Amino acid sequence: MSELTKNVQPLQDFNWDEFENGSMANVSKEELDKAYDETLNKVSERQVVEGVVIAKDKKEVIVNIGYKSDGIISASEFRYNPDLQIGDKVEVYVENQEDKRGQLILSHKKARLSKSWERVNAALDNAEVIQGYIKCRTKGGMIVDVFGIEAFLPGSQIDVHPIRDYDQFVGKTMEFKVVKINQEFRNVVVSHKALIEAELEAQKKEIISKLEKGQILEGIVKNITSYGVFVDLGGVDGLIHITDLSWGRVDDPHKVVELDQKINVVILDFDDEKKRIALGLKQLTPHPWDALDANLKVGDHVKGKVVVIADYGAFVEIQPGVEGLIHVSEMSWSQHLRSAQEFLKVGDEIEAVILTLDREERKMSLGIKQLKEDPWATIEVKYPVGSQHTAKVRNFTNFGVFVELEEGVDGLIHISDLSWTKKVKHPSEFTQVGADIDVVVLDIDKDNRRLSLGHKQLEDNPWDVFEGIYTVGSIHEGTITEMLEKGAVVSLEKGVEGFATPKHLVKEDGTQAVQGEVLPFKVIEFNKDSKRIILSHSRTFEDVQREEKKAAKKARAAAKKEDAPVKIENQPAATTLGDLDILAQLKEKMEKGE
Repeated sequence: MSELTKNVQPLQDFNWDEFENGSMANVSKEELDKAYDETLNKVSERQVVEGVVIAKDKKEVIVNIGYKSDGIISASEFRYNPDLQIGDKVEVYVENQEDKRGQLILSHKKARLSKSWERVNAALDNAEVIQGYIKCRTKGGMIVDVFGIEAFLPGSQIDVHPIRDYDQFVGKTMEFKVVKINQEFRNVVVSHKALIEAELEAQKKEIISKLEKGQILEGIVKNITSYGVFVDLGGVDGLIHITDLSWGRVDDPHKVVELDQKINVVILDFDDEKKRIALGLKQLTPHPWDALDANLKVGDHVKGKVVVIADYGAFVEIQPGVEGLIHVSEMSWSQHLRSAQEFLKVGDEIEAVILTLDREERKMSLGIKQLKEDPWATIEVKYPVGSQHTAKVRNFTNFGVFVELEEGVDGLIHISDLSWTKKVKHPSEFTQVGADIDVVVLDIDKDNRRLSLGHKQLEDNPWDVFEGIYTVGSIHEGTITEMLEKGAVVSLEKGVEGFATPKHLVKEDGTQAVQGEVLPFKVIEFNKDSKRIILSHSRTFEDVQREEKKAAKKARAAAKKEDAPVKIENQPAATTLGDLDILAQLKEKMEKGE
């Protein structure tokens, strides 16, 4: 007797003789239906019962629960159990005893859900291994059908190795452990990795117990990062730092190894608990310095590739693992402070000269300026004293202008050698950085690699001419261009400037001259060596007044002599009337501004 029918009892008052003889005419259809129904299981809607799979195909599963009709359930509700067979017992939920077509409506999914939380919690409490169907991918992992509940499988819990292709697991049925349940939000987290970790842990302990420095092991590349490569040694992970991948420079570990690649590594170090294991790959091959050409020596030319650039210089790899440093001072004969980026860039293929070579310390210094002749070796030939050239302004100081005639050849123009006539307070008033300027070589300092240059020497000294024009006592028209505390700067013709102190800026009406006024000035001092002209406006009228007073005094004295009863000798007077006329005319011209 089957489980579905063991509790079914026949009707006590049913007349089987009449039924067998066909004499049931006096029995109504209702009574027959009632008698039939009472031979079947008593089922109620919205309850969970057990049934037997009696048929299945790709779309439907037919389940017999001992009712007058069989129930049909969508095959999708059994996706989590691909091994479902005819005859298997399944729990079903009775949704409706009869629909419009008289069909019994069952649901396996709802039956599972009604008991799923109890089963999931029991699985967590008992550390039970359960089966689940991976439905689809989601952010950070997968969605798994467990007892009809959608549980979350984190990507890190799929396997002990990082998973790169999640799609390969979709549609698979796997074993899991429930690792976390949030009762409030009804969230379930499962893990497949937890099932294999126990086995790996034992394997891991065995490997760790046998670790020794210098030991060579085979491993599989598990993960590649910007700073190194993680290698699985059989349940134990070790790290090959990027500097231990190759004797040469490595900017990207992906260029050295690939994911899932089998490689041999050497154990370099590990902590006391052996949780952090440092591995090496380059140590399996001889150091490149040991294979460096024994005939290579200082002065030889080598070719290489720029692998690193810093402000102070560039590292050049002449063969994998063998590098030399070109200091920025060895990139140009110029003594200007500059950055190595101005000369080279990473990836440049260059030629250089070996300056130092220390095989024991594995260090080498290189130079590229040595590929060109030192311009100071024959400086007197190309830049003799007196020769004229065009230079580039590099920078200023308060005392002059630093210029460059060519790469490595610098010179200084002192501020006093910029102009014969203009008073230059700062070189920026005269030129600007980056501008070209014509120069004359005045002196060569070969030891300090510096030329003394001049700009004004390109022209004759105009002060030789000024000496005959701005003689002491001569009067010239000038414009006050700048007022200073100690006096005023006066611009004269020929581009020359003079200076007048405040007392020499008083005008005839007693007022003080101001900036911008054009006035006559008398030269009261001329110094060609110091290029200084001292001027006075006051003297232009004070001297005339003084001469007039002096002439008048002499005239009065002469008149007294004529009136005196003394003998007048026939001698010329010190000041004649003609002299007075000349002074009067000069005064009149000065007043008119002539």
